[in-house]
Amino acid sequence: MSSSQSAPAVPDLRQTQIVEWLTTLSATPTLPATLRPASADASFRRYFRLDAVDGKTLIVMDAPPPQEDVKPFIEIAGLFAGIGLSVPEILAQDVERGFLLLSDLGSTTYLQQLNDDSAPKLYMDAIDALVLLQTKSQPGVLPEYDRAFLLRELQIFPEWYLGKHLKASLSDQQTSDLNKVFDAILANTLAQPQVFIHRDYHSRNLMVLPSGNPGVLDFQGALFGPITYDIVSLLRDVYIQWDEAQVLDWAIRYWERAKRAGLPVNPDIDIFYRDFEYMGLQRHLKILGLFARLHHRDGKEAYLKDIPLVMEYTRKTALRYRELIPLVRLLDKLEDKAVQVGYTF
Repeated sequence: MSSSQSAPAVPDLRQTQIVEWLTTLSATPTLPATLRPASADASFRRYFRLDAVDGKTLIVMDAPPPQEDVKPFIEIAGLFAGIGLSVPEILAQDVERGFLLLSDLGSTTYLQQLNDDSAPKLYMDAIDALVLLQTKSQPGVLPEYDRAFLLRELQIFPEWYLGKHLKASLSDQQTSDLNKVFDAILANTLAQPQVFIHRDYHSRNLMVLPSGNPGVLDFQGALFGPITYDIVSLLRDVYIQWDEAQVLDWAIRYWERAKRAGLPVNPDIDIFYRDFEYMGLQRHLKILGLFARLHHRDGKEAYLKDIPLVMEYTRKTALRYRELIPLVRLLDKLEDKAVQVGYTF
């Protein structure tokens, strides 16, 4: 083949199977020929949009087994809908092959709509929905976000961000220092009250709806875990940044609403905000590892551009607390940066 000739397109077997499946769904007549990409995911999932015979648009989730399993999505969609959250309705399912036909919550994410004018209302809507979710929490319904799970996530940071991305090998002393930081984070987060958590409650997974906000997506990883997890995901979003004063203001508004709703947030706002920061640090260390892994293992280099903001959050938080300072020293050494002087509590 000459260099001017392009290689033939590889047939998309999953897409062909989806079209065949759609033609069998007499209860929800669709126009399979209109199937088109809607969005991709950091996982193996893909989403397609298509037109229905009645003129509406619908969404197909393609979650290929064995990498993906649609059963948690189905279960949690039912749980969250029962609580009163706006989640996609499941119109048809093929669990074995990993296909779901869903109602369409539109194509406008919070991330696309957020600006200085729209943010106050959108964030208050998201906070109200979050408080509603948390007030309906009960143990034994969702899997626990326990110490082993939280630690497994933290370990993605030394393996993929430090090891693969920075090509660093930690000394025994550095490993010991990092593990002490992890222990401090885990001691804080595990002492927090436990509630239902979405686990990815941020601007890319919240949709702006004409009937009220937010539409909630990507909840299949929901767990029973620390109460500050979702609010820090929302306000220290790795895809959009707000001034520290604004984040504090929204965090206080959440805290006030949570207290009024009877949720067990710490009654001392300073201790609540420390819990918020420690939880954010656990999440951001995990994300540094995940974004590095998405690049190095999965070839998804778009996530590299989001690493600087995640690192900024990580350093700012670690500098504020004495027991977390060794993390900053480690990063300074491995990233070859001058030691920054912070203040400690």
